[in-house]
Amino acid sequence: MRPRTKRDAGALNHLFKIVLGIVLSLTVLMASSSAQTLDAVKARGFLVCGSSTSLAGFAQQDVDGRWSGFDVDICRGLAAAIFGNPDLIEFRSYRGEARFAPLQTGAVDVLVRNGAWTAARDMRYGSRYVTASFFDGQAFLVPQSLSVVSAYELDDVSICVVDGSGELQALDDFFFANQTSFRPVVYEDVADLAVAYRAGFCQVVSASGRVLQALRRELPDPSQQRILPERISKEILGPVVREGDDEWFNIVRWTIFSLITAEEVGVTSLNIDSLAATRSPIVRRLLGVEGDFGKALGLRATFMSDAIRAVGNYAELYDRHFGPQTGAAMLRGQNALWSNGGLLYAPPIN
Repeated sequence: MRPRTKRDAGALNHLFKIVLGIVLSLTVLMASSSAQTLDAVKARGFLVCGSSTSLAGFAQQDVDGRWSGFDVDICRGLAAAIFGNPDLIEFRSYRGEARFAPLQTGAVDVLVRNGAWTAARDMRYGSRYVTASFFDGQAFLVPQSLSVVSAYELDDVSICVVDGSGELQALDDFFFANQTSFRPVVYEDVADLAVAYRAGFCQVVSASGRVLQALRRELPDPSQQRILPERISKEILGPVVREGDDEWFNIVRWTIFSLITAEEVGVTSLNIDSLAATRSPIVRRLLGVEGDFGKALGLRATFMSDAIRAVGNYAELYDRHFGPQTGAAMLRGQNALWSNGGLLYAPPIN
């Protein structure tokens, strides 16, 4: 073995300095990027939210260009949490289910749209799903005249369905398991389902519950249509942010958690201002009266109560867009609180 020389030692020392410099540079870069989205949003003065093109109940524009819907109000709640004003927001709509490029480039700050949470979407596009804001899955739309109240009653029916999305296979599996039968009426695009159903080409439509809800609202008399309660697949929807910004991730997540917790403890947009003197520790923390959970996120102590005041708790949010007053009420089902048999759950605020 050749003995180590001064030249070797010098080379090793030089290499060590280079590696150390790279490590320190990456550390500084990571530290500076930890709050990059919040800083950009505050500097701009408004939140940019990426949403779906028109999907009734979730995101739609009126004749004056004003946005409304469940996903839209999630964004408005986030704007309120950041600025104390739900109107400091800009919506940008994108066709299709998932559009991650605008998020990657910084054209939008958060995506709240019709794109279900999957491994590929969570891992491949430099993005992170924050948490579940809506649970869904493949369901069935039937006319009230069919006198069916459960998917398990369906037998020997014609069903309009989109091919190539796994939904036809899910129908095969469901009806085979129940030893019942159906006749598929297959289309290539979701838009064809409403046309075919209205023309009487099929008795039933099968698609995700949110698509069926939008389709139902397009029909002449939505009250004469029913979305059956069962789901034969599982889909989770929620906001998506760029990966690598934990502070922003937590801001979006705890804004949604605050809406869920508010429903759990009975805090609404109507009674929130009367609860400042409450002795309940949970409510006091939610309102920012006790503890300052906003400080760690670069927000005000009242960021959660500001979101609730702006859009209401989760129940208010759901009822506003899917309740009886819409003319096409949709049961909460999986979107009920965990204490009411649903899947909706938020960690404790403490």
